[in-house]
Amino acid sequence: MPVNETILRVTISFLVLFLLARLMGRKEIGQMTFFNWASAIGIGSIAGNLVVDDSTPIKDGVIALCVWTAYTIALDIIDLKSKQGRSVTTGDPLIVIKEGRIMESALKAARLDLDELQALLRQKDIFSFKDVDCAILETNGDLSVLKKENTKAGSLYPLPTEVIADGKVNSENLTKLELEENWLDGELKKADIRSVEEVFFAQVQQDGTLYFDQKDK
Repeated sequence: MPVNETILRVTISFLVLFLLARLMGRKEIGQMTFFNWASAIGIGSIAGNLVVDDSTPIKDGVIALCVWTAYTIALDIIDLKSKQGRSVTTGDPLIVIKEGRIMESALKAARLDLDELQALLRQKDIFSFKDVDCAILETNGDLSVLKKENTKAGSLYPLPTEVIADGKVNSENLTKLELEENWLDGELKKADIRSVEEVFFAQVQQDGTLYFDQKDK
């Protein structure tokens, strides 16, 4: 490809991308839905192809960029004008913790496991499910959290520690806390829970108490 043509293609691609970016709005990366992110990658790929592939006519590349952007803007307009349309194009926020209880069905719908949920909570400086009243997974993947009022940490342990996950005991963590399974069984029996398999998640708090969440029935 001649140098002059390369410079022309880069210039046209740059200007078209600049104009289209202005038309598409000012969403930050953190505000983008998965579709916005995928659409941006698609536009970037078309622009890159226009620059380096001399078998692609400049006119066809520009048309492809404009049409792709038009579709993206059309879906954004649907998002703004219609709640039903927004549910189809970007989905709805999911309540993953409600009144302190973990919503297993919401986790499955979001394809989110307990470790990922705990990681999102830690990013909000929350290390215990017991401190959470409500948590909502937004359409952009961010987690919005409402903390319980007047939550205070004790001093027996430095951090809340997981001891049951999806009905299975974490013996290693119990050992680190110098606790036995008999203690765990006793705490569960106080709440009329006869089997560990009935528990979705359990965590020993910093004050030594046990927080647990039963499996959905």
